[in-house]
Amino acid sequence: MSPSPIKEATAVTPVPDGGSSRSARHRAPHRWWTPYLFLAPYLLLFTAFMLIPIGYGLWISLHAWDINLPAKPFTGLQNYADLMSSDSVEGPRFWTAMKATGIFTLFSVPVLLVVPLLVALLMNGRFRGRNLYRAVYFAPYALGVAVVGLLWKFLLDGNIGLVNHYLGVLGLPDDIQWTTSTPAAWVALIAVTVWWTLGFNAVIYLAGLQDIPAELYEAARMDGAGPWQRFRAVTLPGLRPVILFVVNSTILASANMFGQSYLITAGAPADETKTAIYLIAETGLRRFDMGTASAMSFLLALALMVVSTLVFALFRDREPKR
Repeated sequence: MSPSPIKEATAVTPVPDGGSSRSARHRAPHRWWTPYLFLAPYLLLFTAFMLIPIGYGLWISLHAWDINLPAKPFTGLQNYADLMSSDSVEGPRFWTAMKATGIFTLFSVPVLLVVPLLVALLMNGRFRGRNLYRAVYFAPYALGVAVVGLLWKFLLDGNIGLVNHYLGVLGLPDDIQWTTSTPAAWVALIAVTVWWTLGFNAVIYLAGLQDIPAELYEAARMDGAGPWQRFRAVTLPGLRPVILFVVNSTILASANMFGQSYLITAGAPADETKTAIYLIAETGLRRFDMGTASAMSFLLALALMVVSTLVFALFRDREPKR
């Protein structure tokens, strides 16, 4: 068969000479200040509500700053020296409060890491009503600290509290002074905090679990890995960045605990449960010694920066050895 003489013709539409110039005119020119323009709202808010207050607080910490007196003499690092000295009035009180903060953080953080993870593993399964269970676990976190503190203050009352009442019903000691004696006060504060904030960490863990590819678990099953082996080889490595966030945020939140101690135990007994934030608020807002309170704040912030640095160093990705 002879080839058809009819051939398709391709029409080419010429581009006008001014096409490229119009395209160039429609493109917005790049200016060096363009990214800074987009960053300006954040930078303004960050400067107004973070940098300026930090600088002003540092300036206050260098003065004998009593808000009731017009004269606020410059004292340099004297406030910090007084806090470091065991012979001063403020030094022992501050380190007692730091010790209380350390005790609460040391015993609450492990519980707030492990228990929410177990809850998240259960909530990640497929069963009827799981959304309801997730909401029930998260519901206490929606309550304000004032509600939580006053609620548990009455429940834990050593004389009329329901906790002691039900302990007596079960045949257990029913005269425990949960708010005025240690270690019962620490057990109460930690238990209340875990009940209140467990849901937040569980939700973060749950989001991390749902982000782990199911193919990894299937491959582990095909290799004969059991539940514990899958947890160690798949779940924990997949949750590494989530665990870093939960550990760091939980440590910071526990070290800044104030409302539970203020409302439930009022620092009792003998200021043993008075945390650093509690003492800072009392020093600055009740005794009006803002200079000392600011110095306490910066020392606490420095300690938390060191702890956060250690946490990041512990969780940083290590290069495999060759």
